[in-house]
Amino acid sequence: MKTFKRKVLGGMGMLLIASLVANCGMPMGSNSDQSAVGQRNLEIPNLGLAASFAVFGGGAGITNQGTMTVIAGNMGTTGASTMITGFHSSDFNYAETPLNVGAVDGTVYTDAPQGTTADFEYATSTASDALTAFNNLASLPDGFDPGAGQLGGLTLAPGVYKSASGAFLITGSDLTLDAQGNADAVWVFQMASSLTVGTPTAPSSVILVNNAQASNVYWQVGSAATINGAGGGTMVGTIIASAGMTFSTAGNLTVTTLNGRALALFASITMVNTVINASGVPVVTPPVEPPVSPITVTGSTAADVVAVSGDGFINVLNNGGLVTVTETGTGTINIVNNGGVLTATNTGNGVMTINNTATGVVTVTNTGNGRITVNATGADAVTITHTGDEDVTY
Repeated sequence: MKTFKRKVLGGMGMLLIASLVANCGMPMGSNSDQSAVGQRNLEIPNLGLAASFAVFGGGAGITNQGTMTVIAGNMGTTGASTMITGFHSSDFNYAETPLNVGAVDGTVYTDAPQGTTADFEYATSTASDALTAFNNLASLPDGFDPGAGQLGGLTLAPGVYKSASGAFLITGSDLTLDAQGNADAVWVFQMASSLTVGTPTAPSSVILVNNAQASNVYWQVGSAATINGAGGGTMVGTIIASAGMTFSTAGNLTVTTLNGRALALFASITMVNTVINASGVPVVTPPVEPPVSPITVTGSTAADVVAVSGDGFINVLNNGGLVTVTETGTGTINIVNNGGVLTATNTGNGVMTINNTATGVVTVTNTGNGRITVNATGADAVTITHTGDEDVTY
């Protein structure tokens, strides 16, 4: 087995490479311990404002599918809040449905509507900082490919690793990162194209040993990252991808975990029952509930359901019924109208979000000071009456 030791000397950055060849009695191509490969004294990369974000969806947004998603850290996009779906923060519902519920315990930064000018400026600066970090990671020299693009089954010491083919895989077995007792040890993985963790049928994980820290692991991905499409598994580190990112696949109930950050520069992020923790410390994930105990109203072809909200949280899923929804207080109502007649009235100060894909009659009236957002893709007209004082988006 060939073992390569690398050491950076002093501030001049002079690199001495010594090659030691030893016969350990292992067959060529073995995926056994690679712990001496690519050792370097690396500084922790500067992420700027992006450091506080668990998820950032560039200008394309973030989508959650599932009821067990938890985001521990800030979330953002340079687009409007309508580009974030399936989440709630402490003060706003981002197009959640009964089947797509994700909790964000940090601040959500978007453009208007919902986001302020200051929020948009913060999100724009975050996008710039993430791009700078991406370019800085990509420019690090002397990256080494320890396994012809396949990292599964390897144990790696700190250092810079670059895929010779352009893509890295972690499939078949887990990847182990060994800090060798140094809690400040840093790993950087560079790839010109894609990162794939796990297969469609089996997840893979990144294992940290000997004081390795998730906050010191970085993945610079030239195109898209696909993380554990089968569901499950634990990924670690900050993933900065030029294109999009996906976690798990629709319908998977096993939670996929990222102890780190998901930062997409120019495309969206989609996740299914995923926990992302920016601090790198594992999160205990109970089933997630919206901020206030919810009432869920489901319309059917024979239903004539009336939902009235005071200060609570109501999810309304209309699959063909006749549904009337009235907001009278400061609560939040999220409506997904897939068919039938919908009458929505906001007489209070609350927030009402309507996602209409139906061909039925939709009547929306806002007479209070609350906010109503209507996203209409149905064929029939939506009749709207607005006499309140709050800004409204249709």
